[in-house]
Amino acid sequence: MTEGPTAFTLDDSMCQELLELTNGAAAPCFQCGVCTAICPWGVAREQGFSVRGVLRAAQLGQLHELESLWLCSACLQCEASCPRGVEISEVIRGLRYLLWRRRVHLHSLPSVLWSCYWNNNPLGQPPSARMDWAAGLDLPDFDPAQHEWLLYVGCTSSYDRRAQEVARAAVRVLRAGQVSFGVLGLNEPCCGESVLRLGHRPFFEDMARQALSTFDVHGVQRIVALSPHCYDMFAHEYPALGGNLQVQHITTFVADLIDKGQLSFKTGDPIRVTYHDPCLLGRGSGEYQAPRDILNSVPNLELLALMPEGEDALCCGGGGGRMYLETPPGERFGDLRVQQAQASGAEMLVTACPLCISCLEDSMKVLAGAQMPVLDVVEIAARYLEKA
Repeated sequence: MTEGPTAFTLDDSMCQELLELTNGAAAPCFQCGVCTAICPWGVAREQGFSVRGVLRAAQLGQLHELESLWLCSACLQCEASCPRGVEISEVIRGLRYLLWRRRVHLHSLPSVLWSCYWNNNPLGQPPSARMDWAAGLDLPDFDPAQHEWLLYVGCTSSYDRRAQEVARAAVRVLRAGQVSFGVLGLNEPCCGESVLRLGHRPFFEDMARQALSTFDVHGVQRIVALSPHCYDMFAHEYPALGGNLQVQHITTFVADLIDKGQLSFKTGDPIRVTYHDPCLLGRGSGEYQAPRDILNSVPNLELLALMPEGEDALCCGGGGGRMYLETPPGERFGDLRVQQAQASGAEMLVTACPLCISCLEDSMKVLAGAQMPVLDVVEIAARYLEKA
């Protein structure tokens, strides 16, 4: 006996709620399916991820397939290819917030928000340990009368032991470039990026306003951010909340120092490297060239293409809150990216995001025959400083 079609009831109130949360972001979608076709889940697992289905559900005021909403890594590949310019990530964040309102969410996620509330970071680490990474560096507290720039380290580079090496390398590079900078130390606020990606916009806005208040109290106007995720918040989300900061990602900043003649690199042994574009630095902020300019400034360093690259680059899998969720072996974007890096013929994989480093290094550890080191562009710059 053949089953008949499944009936469901349209929820007008939920439709209106989502419309208000996202400013009608789903409305222009005409169900062409490009978003689903381009989504990295389509190459990572057999069943893929129906982005089109999520958008249709949003248009109809439906909230179903709970776990599929947490698959999105906010890589923005769907938005870059959407012929209608639909802000798909905004729709997904809105749907996620509806789940928070209804207290329906994955069991591991509330602890991330609570950690941001109690610890000023999403990693469950004590606030008192925020500056442990800087031991022995004698970093000055930011003083607007003495310092032009604030070095914003961010939560990952403050607490993650591997990412701490990137922060220390950044200090070396900025000092070599004679940059006038300071840090906020234990007063550094969390930017709130993890909270926003997980969909809880009201809590994010509270955190952002507190961060802006902290910056204002300390006279901060110019920021160099280590993470593309923090940069994205300050550059693209904070202005709507009254933020008027001049912010640069560390790669753009260092590339400018090279252009101005404030940094130069010594000649080392020949090495072939390939560069992985972080989603929020590339598709999110349009910055593809600065990291490559830095690498191309190093004598004897040959930069090989990592295909696909640029706007088509594959996500590492760590964005959109995915860092706090388990991805089964065999479905990790990082595994695919590492295989692509191996195919490039490079000896080293370079990127410009602490989350990318974490995901790519994890994949290096589990893939047979993968021995390629993963470094940040800033670490490369620090390694080849003329005044090393």
